[in-house]
Amino acid sequence: MTIQIKIDWEQLAQDYLKSWQSQRVSEKRVFYQISPTGYPKIPPAILIRDYQKTAILSWFKNQGRGTLKMATGSGKTITALAITTELYQKIGLQVLLVICPYRHLVTQWAKECEIFNLRPILAMTSVYNWQNQLSNELYNLSSGHQLFLTVITTNSTFITEGFQSQLKFFPAKTLMIGDEAHNLGTPRLEECLPRTIGLRLALSATPERYFDEEGTDVVLNYFGDILEPEFTLADAIQKGALVPYCYYPIFVELTESEALNYAKLTQRIGWALNKNDRLSGNDTLTSLLMQRSRLVGAATNKLKALRVLMENRRETHHTLFYCGDGSIEQSTSDHRRQLEAVTYLLGKQLGYRVNTYTAETPLIEREQLKQQFDSGELQGLVSIRCLDEGIDIPSIQTAIILASTANPRQFIQRRGRILRPHPGKTQADLFDMIVLPPELDRDTWEVERNLLRKELKRFVEFAQLAINSDEATQQFLELQKQYCL
Repeated sequence: MTIQIKIDWEQLAQDYLKSWQSQRVSEKRVFYQISPTGYPKIPPAILIRDYQKTAILSWFKNQGRGTLKMATGSGKTITALAITTELYQKIGLQVLLVICPYRHLVTQWAKECEIFNLRPILAMTSVYNWQNQLSNELYNLSSGHQLFLTVITTNSTFITEGFQSQLKFFPAKTLMIGDEAHNLGTPRLEECLPRTIGLRLALSATPERYFDEEGTDVVLNYFGDILEPEFTLADAIQKGALVPYCYYPIFVELTESEALNYAKLTQRIGWALNKNDRLSGNDTLTSLLMQRSRLVGAATNKLKALRVLMENRRETHHTLFYCGDGSIEQSTSDHRRQLEAVTYLLGKQLGYRVNTYTAETPLIEREQLKQQFDSGELQGLVSIRCLDEGIDIPSIQTAIILASTANPRQFIQRRGRILRPHPGKTQADLFDMIVLPPELDRDTWEVERNLLRKELKRFVEFAQLAINSDEATQQFLELQKQYCL
């Protein structure tokens, strides 16, 4: 049962709107100047944009619940910390609890929190590193010796007994933020979400879970419905929150053996769909789609296309290479991970200064790689998935996507990664390798057309927002005619 807090949300919303409209913040400024470290305050260098203020107002009007669906890079973290500051000022908020899917997001949140004058506890490794501190500070809150506490944890730590046992000691005036909240829609995480915490905010550019309506409902039912305004990629570019971009699709064909495997998998996908037209809960269909996605992601001819592209771009810098988690077919019949093949091609054969950036890369080394990338010491980073959600490397100017899943969330997240503004960065360039399906028999082709139609819709949307929209869109229209879509 949620612990009830007496809050006049209508009055809170009215006060915030008046403050916004009149721009009178002198009282807050005075309070901020005398606040010691550990209490939330908006730093003078941070500008809260109008669309962020509208989102804050919507959350107040929704009585402290809601989901912010805002484009990657548009400032969801800052919006959330601004809400935290308002609640501390107006109702005496005592705890900020942030849950992130990955450790690198915990450290990134920590940096943002420090800018807002907070001293977070980072709970993401052994309980011996954080549990005593958390227990002590919760006790200090209850006894009145401490007024505010910030805790940032990972999803995996959050569901442990060590963390769950502490939740009963969190006070009623706790704000819980789910970052990349779509990850919280799994049954295991749902059962651990605390019902006693009433103030809830979900952040995600893509709160809808792919082919998982039940999981999406879990997120929205717990945190609250999607709030206005939904801030799209087009909005973010128009408002200057993201930079404009050029989009260059590169079409790749499968080898003969890859095409044969593709056809077999597509046929089996059709059979699975006939038995159950929903992906959610259909393990066979999910497995088949994943197998085919890996096959497409690691298509051999992508290496040839990459060589052709990069041979004439030897002076390129601040470039990100997105790889799949499949293997490249070799003439010797053995397989190598695409990541290794791409790194070998770029580094050994073409002489680029590149390094890999994966989930296995230690956090300290990741920071070093980011610094080397920002400075230009490294021309590029070769990555698998771990750059999809939340990680902030705004100096990226060019991205080459060798592999994507069918999940639109990955597609949307990657766009935001590439388009983050950075000093001297006026636009970004995106090269997107798209595998063309092989010739298939009539029955199998009908299944393929339905799947391909969804893929092309997403690609066309991205092309239409590009600087070179006419050129990029025309390529997809020709493809549409070729496959009778």
